[in-house]
Amino acid sequence: MIHDLRHWAARHPEQIAVQIGDAALTYAELEAQANQLARLFDALGLKRGDHVAASLTNSPFTLVMAWAAWRSGLYYTPIATTFTLHDTAAIIANCRAHLVVADRSAQTHVAELPAHCAAVGHWFWHGDAVPGFRSLSEEMGGQSERPRVGETPGALMLYTSGTTGAPKGVWRPLPPANLRATPSFAADLIPLFGFDEGVRYLSTAPLYHAAPLRAALAVTAAGGCVIGMRKFDAAEALQLLAMHRITHSQWVPTMFLRLLKLPESTRRDFQAPLHRVALHAAAPCPPSLKRAMIDWWGPILVEYYSGSEGVGLTMISTQEWLNHPGSVGRTVKGVPHVLDENFRELAPGCTGRIYFSGVTPFEYFEEPNKTANRTSPQGYQTLGDIGYLDAEGYLYLADRMDDMIISGGVNIYPQEIEAALLEMAGVADVGVIGAKDEKFGERPVAFVVAESGHDAHALRRDLPALCEARLGRIKAPTRFEFVQQLPRSPTGKLLRRELRERLRQHQPPDAN
Repeated sequence: MIHDLRHWAARHPEQIAVQIGDAALTYAELEAQANQLARLFDALGLKRGDHVAASLTNSPFTLVMAWAAWRSGLYYTPIATTFTLHDTAAIIANCRAHLVVADRSAQTHVAELPAHCAAVGHWFWHGDAVPGFRSLSEEMGGQSERPRVGETPGALMLYTSGTTGAPKGVWRPLPPANLRATPSFAADLIPLFGFDEGVRYLSTAPLYHAAPLRAALAVTAAGGCVIGMRKFDAAEALQLLAMHRITHSQWVPTMFLRLLKLPESTRRDFQAPLHRVALHAAAPCPPSLKRAMIDWWGPILVEYYSGSEGVGLTMISTQEWLNHPGSVGRTVKGVPHVLDENFRELAPGCTGRIYFSGVTPFEYFEEPNKTANRTSPQGYQTLGDIGYLDAEGYLYLADRMDDMIISGGVNIYPQEIEAALLEMAGVADVGVIGAKDEKFGERPVAFVVAESGHDAHALRRDLPALCEARLGRIKAPTRFEFVQQLPRSPTGKLLRRELRERLRQHQPPDAN
């Protein structure tokens, strides 16, 4: 069966396809708007292989953009509304966007974008009006809601989150023009996540990120219902799980942390009997945090490991994780390889660079050197992570290649230090980076968020000795910066590049 929006628009047109806040689109409305936008793309002269981009806050229209681009043979690039004007303009220029849609409520100063992106031919607003832009809704209103003849498939071109450097566009060739199949953004996720027309999926994160967008699109391709959040709120998320009879949901570890900080009475009274799959990914989940969620919600957590580059995917159920704590699962997409610095295959249990084969290779758009840096001589590709496989094929992550600290010739993994610190009383959040050191080359520096109500002065006094006892002298941070909040992306990824920049400037963020 071909899973596609059009099939479900004909089969159950009045069913809600996506609802975010008070805004909702039925399958018939989602199909009609996607057709109108696709016709507008034609009218504006866009051709197969052209690029369109959008900086939009969470709304059902994000899915309209993606489906219309798929119907038109275009690449669609969603841009994080939290990016700076510089990064947003750089992405628009890099992806060679012919058309850009923006919402003034984005944090980016979108009205200033045209001055930095002279090559863009068409600027539209959707949501809150942007001065100087045209109304996309008005332009679409003059187009027919009927499908066009001779549609060709497009693709998503997503950008990395930019946690260690500038965001990079992940490019693959378009599918064949005559392809008639389930869209590539949904084809693998539907069977992997068990999506079907009965699924009711809670989307908790911004739809400009790869995992939330692809999952929401896969649900609409499978005929289910997407319930989204404009902005994550832990108490509201619990209400939505119960009120909308959610069957599947998706989270990141920082959301679990906020859920567990809700009043005990709120957590005790929570009931969502139809909730059977709680997906989580995007960032490492400390074992203690995951155990707490399993104790509360039961064996419904399903963790997966992947990335915007789509080179491979692993999954692990709750029961498997309890038997293999700390693992991100076995491979369900691609073939895993752990290689040493000379690109030789390592035996089970040996830590090295994680690569995958067996998946269509990606390129970083207009970035051949960066693509080469993520590709082995054998043609395997990596997300940039370090880890190992055990004898049963379960994958364990140690850290990212770009984040590793080399101190006195010893490889130190920040995630190991962070996991140890998070288990210490009084530590709410932590991020570790390497700082230059004349004697050792680099030494770990920890940015620590103290738990509310905890004595930060006592924590500052006790942490050095506790860390040295737990981690040893080499791995223990030599410097602790106490901050109010760590810089994280909306999907919970630690923005280490911001910590490095602030350390370089000797201006730690929000110091107590």
